[in-house]
Amino acid sequence: MKLVVAVVQDKDSNFLQQALVDENYHATKLASTGGFLRSGNTTFIIGTEDHQVDALLELIKEHCHSRNQVISPISSLDANADGYMMHPVEVEVGGATVFVLDVDQFKHF
Repeated sequence: MKLVVAVVQDKDSNFLQQALVDENYHATKLASTGGFLRSGNTTFIIGTEDHQVDALLELIKEHCHSRNQVISPISSLDANADGYMMHPVEVEVGGATVFVLDVDQFKHF
């Protein structure tokens, strides 16, 4: 058995959640926040059998897309910019970060 932890952008979470339900995967959905952009994410915790992992990863890949987004850099709190202008930059966001972990034991009460 495997435990799959998938961190996805909020924009993709509803599409992925519906796909998981449609394919009969049982998942726990948690709200989370990204560290770099400090934007909303959703973390799915999914338990599945070993032989279903590849299909699950393909489902996640199909419903979680990366996209470009223009952001304004967070200004320094020390106010020591010395003429440094903070210009918006384009970064790639979205997609999914997925961890697949072995499960030694599973109990459902």
